[in-house]
Amino acid sequence: MGGTEHLTVQREGATLVLTLNRPEAKNALSLPMLVGLYDGWIEADEDDAIRSIVLTGAGGAFCAGMDLKALAGKGMEGEQYRDRLKADPDLHWKAMLRHHRPRKPVIAAVEGYCVAGGTEILQGTDIRVAGASATFGLFEVRRGLFPIGGSTVRLQRQIPRTHALEMLLTGRPYTAEEAAGIGLIGHVVPDGTALDKALAVAEQINACGPLAVEAVKASVYETAELTETDGLAAELRRGWPVFDTADAKEGSRAFAEKRPPVYRRA
Repeated sequence: MGGTEHLTVQREGATLVLTLNRPEAKNALSLPMLVGLYDGWIEADEDDAIRSIVLTGAGGAFCAGMDLKALAGKGMEGEQYRDRLKADPDLHWKAMLRHHRPRKPVIAAVEGYCVAGGTEILQGTDIRVAGASATFGLFEVRRGLFPIGGSTVRLQRQIPRTHALEMLLTGRPYTAEEAAGIGLIGHVVPDGTALDKALAVAEQINACGPLAVEAVKASVYETAELTETDGLAAELRRGWPVFDTADAKEGSRAFAEKRPPVYRRA
């Protein structure tokens, strides 16, 4: 497992937990954090033992957005990562899930601030859980900036356009209850329990056939912008091969025998 001084990595069974770990700055994005995130996504993609990913933050916050000074590598904390950014100028966008989509489901566990770049990363996750006092929002326009992490494209595809435009154009904060009401997040839980809930959801996913899970996720995103006819055709291309796998046969046998299935990604 990798990780950096601002991004911790740990395993919880078949779940890879990535923790934004810069609590003194409300987990504002730094170059060490972005490098750690990118490496975490790649580790999950390449390790078949990992079936889900949970993204969370340390110290009672998720992410307060981008720290431009830290991203530029100024100061000792980012110096050793400059070569990584030079070698791959797209690394920060991949880390923020703008230009990379992990094969495995990504569950966000949000406590506290999830604003600006935090809300933009959130839009790259698949399932979202938040503590009751979490705060969301895209504050960029209040500072004369543009939310260039993908929000003007993704947000209107994930929530009704009227709500997307209000969030983008007012730059105001949203409570967890409001965020759930407009469909930005799926679960609101008591403060301090978002990670527990996210891990519980991950365990449910981990108990399912991994090839089926990955194919379903890929199909949902692949067909999102297709016509219904084209989408249904693409779904068949993704779905039919799953029925020929050993995992599919194991799932059927286990159901008939009333036992937990043992999937082997075959």
